[in-house]
Formats: sequence, structure tokens, C-alpha cells
Amino acid sequence: MDAVTYPNQDVIEEIHKQVIPVRIPFDSPLAEEFVVKWTPNLLFLDRDRKTHHRIIGFLPPEELIPAVQLGVGKCFLEIGDLDRAGSVLDETVQKHPESHAAPQAIYFAAVSNYKSSHKGDPLKQAYERLQADYPESEWAKRSAPYRLL
Repeated sequence: MDAVTYPNQDVIEEIHKQVIPVRIPFDSPLAEEFVVKWTPNLLFLDRDRKTHHRIIGFLPPEELIPAVQLGVGKCFLEIGDLDRAGSVLDETVQKHPESHAAPQAIYFAAVSNYKSSHKGDPLKQAYERLQADYPESEWAKRSAPYRLL
């Protein structure tokens, strides 16, 4: 990704806007601590060094940007900042609806909305949208139980 993705100006701006990038050599003790077995391997950690999302393998710029947004949204979700999670994940889908990250962002935005409202409507709506727009995605399949809500 050093040759194609990281030098892309949009990638540079998104990474600096969303995360604090740290490069860890593959053979360092940190790579062992964070179970880095293959590169590239992007980890999304909280301030306590807990991993909330991982991206493994090459992504072109147009896929890395929404993948980074997804990772940030999942971090916010898992630390309980549900409003920020929903906002980041909704923005990911709005700006990158054709990306591989979009179906997963829809799913986790619905989870965030459910956790904040305790109502099943966002989950059922996510199922319906995933079935309509991304029927072959694994997230459409994972959301199938929500059709019963």
C-alpha cells in the first residue's frame, strides 16, 4: 500500500482526520503483542490499547477510506459513544455506498441506533436496506433475524 494507497492525498487527509497512525515493524515486539501475522495490518485501538477493528491486506484508496471510517465507527460503538458511532457509520454509507465497507456500516449503524433507543426498528430497517441494496453481502445474511422484529 506504500506505493499506491498511502501516497493518495484523499487517504492522507482521511487518516490524519480520523486516526493517529503508527507504523509498527513486522518483527517488533508490538507486532507480536497485537498478533500481526500479515501485512498490511491496520488496527483500530482505543486509548487502553484494546483492538476494536482490524483491516488485513491491500486496499486501493477508494476502499481504504471507507474502511478507515468503518473502523473508527466500530471503535466508537464498542466504547459506548453511540451518537458518534452512528454519525460516522451513516456518513460512510452516504459517501461510499459502493464500497465493501457500506453493508457492514449499515449493520453497525443500526446496532448503534438500537443500543441508544432500545427499539428494534433500526435493526429491521437495516435488514430491509441490506436485502434491497446488498443482498449478496454477508451483512444481509447476518441481519436476517431482524426481519422478525
